[in-house]
Amino acid sequence: MGFYTDQVVPRITNVALRGGELDRIRGRVASGLEGEVLEVGFGSGLNVPHYPRAVKRVQAVDPATAGQKLAARRVAASPVPVEYAGLDGQALQVASASIDHVLSTWTMCTIPDVEAALLEMLRVLRPGGELHFVEHGRSPDPGVARWQDRLTPLQRRLFGGCHLNRPIDRLLSQSGFTVTRMDNFYVSGPKVTGYNFAGVATKA
Repeated sequence: MGFYTDQVVPRITNVALRGGELDRIRGRVASGLEGEVLEVGFGSGLNVPHYPRAVKRVQAVDPATAGQKLAARRVAASPVPVEYAGLDGQALQVASASIDHVLSTWTMCTIPDVEAALLEMLRVLRPGGELHFVEHGRSPDPGVARWQDRLTPLQRRLFGGCHLNRPIDRLLSQSGFTVTRMDNFYVSGPKVTGYNFAGVATKA
């Protein structure tokens, strides 16, 4: 990971992905979390204020060292213990079947091998465990999707590997998750970056 991706991109996302509408979405996605939680793409800790009281502990995974510095104040103020548990969502340093819930918010777009990461999430979840997620991805509007395909190479260079056009629903089902709730919507701003998939997927 180069300097720009490790040090600059986390600071951009810390500003761009907080406040107002996005905080409300984070709160909805975090609702229902309990027990042992693994957050993949912890970043600067923007989800920390939204952890329910029923969460016993959060294990945090993120490749960017700058994120830990940005998250330090939020982690210190959290009534829920947060422990760092590795850098790579594609190879989780977490025991199999040890996690009640996985949390992923605007993370799957940047993981190089997202299929491997989803299989890892399945591995660490207990039977019946849930993945709570909100991710931006491929729009069903053909015109928007064409622009997502055109702009993804530039987006990847500017924003740490971020893909605009990943079909999140298909990736989840192909990886073996059962999607039990899915809401699709555009957030405010350009449609090319704004189509979202939010919901819950379960390990059988």
